[in-house]
Amino acid sequence: MASRICSSHSSLFHDRQSVSTSISSCSLSFLRNFEFPNVASSHKRLRLQSKTSLHPNTPVPQQDAVSHAPDANSSSSSKNRVWVNPNSPRAKQLRKKPSSDRYSYLASLTESLNSCTPSEQHVSTILKGLGDKVSEHDAVFILDKMVNSKTASFVLRHFQDKIKPARDNKVILYNVTLKAFRKSRDFEGAEKLFDEMLQRGVKPDNITFSTLINSARMSALPNKAVEWFEKMPSFGCKPDAITCSAMVYAYARTNNVDMALSLYDRAKAEKWSLDAVTFSALIKMHGLLGNYDECSSIFQEMKVLGVKPKVATYNTLLSGLFRAKRPRQAKTIYEEMESDGVLPDIVTYATLLRIYAGAQYSEDALAVYKEMKGNGMDMSVDLYNRLLTMCADVGCIDEAVEIFEDMKSSRSSRPDRYTFSSLITVYSCNGKVSEAEGMLNEMIQSGFQPTLFVLTSLVQCYGKAKRTDDVVKIFKQLVDLGIVPDVRFCCCLLNVMTQTPKEEFGKLMDCIEKANTKLGTLVRYLVEEQEGDEDFRKETSELLNSIGVEVKKPLCNCLIDLCVSLNVSNRAHDLLDLGLMHEIYTNIQSRSQTLWSLHLKQLSVGAAMTALHTWINDLSKALESGEDLPPILGINTGQGKHKYSDKGLASLFKSHLRELNAPFHEAPDKAGWFLVTNDAAKSWLESRGSINSIADLNSQVSGGPAVALQYQ
Repeated sequence: MASRICSSHSSLFHDRQSVSTSISSCSLSFLRNFEFPNVASSHKRLRLQSKTSLHPNTPVPQQDAVSHAPDANSSSSSKNRVWVNPNSPRAKQLRKKPSSDRYSYLASLTESLNSCTPSEQHVSTILKGLGDKVSEHDAVFILDKMVNSKTASFVLRHFQDKIKPARDNKVILYNVTLKAFRKSRDFEGAEKLFDEMLQRGVKPDNITFSTLINSARMSALPNKAVEWFEKMPSFGCKPDAITCSAMVYAYARTNNVDMALSLYDRAKAEKWSLDAVTFSALIKMHGLLGNYDECSSIFQEMKVLGVKPKVATYNTLLSGLFRAKRPRQAKTIYEEMESDGVLPDIVTYATLLRIYAGAQYSEDALAVYKEMKGNGMDMSVDLYNRLLTMCADVGCIDEAVEIFEDMKSSRSSRPDRYTFSSLITVYSCNGKVSEAEGMLNEMIQSGFQPTLFVLTSLVQCYGKAKRTDDVVKIFKQLVDLGIVPDVRFCCCLLNVMTQTPKEEFGKLMDCIEKANTKLGTLVRYLVEEQEGDEDFRKETSELLNSIGVEVKKPLCNCLIDLCVSLNVSNRAHDLLDLGLMHEIYTNIQSRSQTLWSLHLKQLSVGAAMTALHTWINDLSKALESGEDLPPILGINTGQGKHKYSDKGLASLFKSHLRELNAPFHEAPDKAGWFLVTNDAAKSWLESRGSINSIADLNSQVSGGPAVALQYQ
């Protein structure tokens, strides 16, 4: 059968997101019936119109307005028409040539409609040139190109008044109109148009629901997408692959895990087309559930299936890795992103900064910061503060000052109380007294009163400088401000005591007793070496039971450090034992058939040394009782340095083990581990006879950090 539908118009009835088998067959049937209503099947001929140009200001002939293929019996002059053998090469060429004038005219009408005032009068005026007998072809073309949902409704009503499509074709006008609502993200309007369909007796089809579902998806309304998907069976519609593909996204966004994964598995098995947005939704769903390995699996499957990740996909994955605290994996993903040529945006940089700063990857965090500034991106107050907090944690003074000055000159971010707190902490923990005091004055001049965190940092600063009177002054200032000292503040006072001459202990003990009476009592037990083991253990247990879980370990660490400093080893062991009994210290020791190990990563220096000597004592007892030791014994100190000290626990233990003549050696392939063989351990334990006194720990602990205060 002869055909005049050019390929450039074949997309009028569907687009990439709404194509399905059912609508394709319907559209093709509609096109054939519409274009050639009077062509006899026995005649293989093609009638071509002459090149009559159409212009918005030129009245359109009624014949042209109705059809581009007039009947063969038309009385039109033969000069305007010519018969071409459909089997000739000439017919093939003409068939490919689009009616560009008509296309341009309809496109100009659509452009006017999209920009006009949404009213019946304005729409009628623009469409007046089409005449009273409008073709369905032209109506579908114009509605398909509409992007203004407010005007589209008036355009639809205009065409409904002008044409009387076949019953089965009425839904097509609504479907292409719904596309305008989808493009403009007017989902509420789309729902109202659907109600109008039902009121007019038009039955929706798969394309109707597919368009509504995608409209909800584009409007970030996944719950609505689910609602409309689940309505389909009640209208006799069975979702096709394209609709189900869209629902993978919708169910993932609504955290309906079972449905999302079920459809996703079907999508892979049946090779549905899934886009990057859908994979991002699946990654986000797993991230919110804490299934971070699944996030990476989905990301890898996405690439295997040939879907190229977009910047939003990388951002979603990085966000999951931020929650999972996996900085190394995040760094790898970012490097992959760069190698794939995907440009990072502000969300990418912000997420990376949060990841690197939280993990104290200072070089990477500062590199991202410089890249952001180089690209002219504005930093939020939160990002500035995270960077400054990291600088405080790792002791980057110069970098912190540079960032602070940059923040002050920023157009979008101004320092707040957390900003000043971080700078004061940077100076305080590095013993920069005058700089810390200067920043405190600037903080007050900027309208921010010092917080408990700030005053705690200053206490630490004055303690390092051995300015005990200034420590007392800060305590009095705290009381005058009506701020109640907390356990962490008291821990800081205990830490200062380990660095203070005994003749000045009284000043600090008075502060501790005023801040916490029970703690003051325990400190007097230690300083005055009072008798009464049971009373000490009872008082300690009551104190530990009265404070929050998050501060029990810091307090125990500080008290043990004070014991080591005062050379009261029995009290240090009592405190360690109570810490184990109250499950403040857990998993310190582990045993397997091949390895017995001591884990000290979360202990202060004094607590770690006390645990070491207790463990050595246990090993000696095990050997004396005839118990077999495993092939390897190990001590795990962790590999990091303390944030305010050049000495990490590993370096201190290396020195101390050497003093004990212990045959432990650093493991070459396991940072922070010290290992010894069974035979070497036996020989050493038998030769040393008895456990050394804890007194020799004083030189190790003196001046060292007692506890890492985490204030925010």
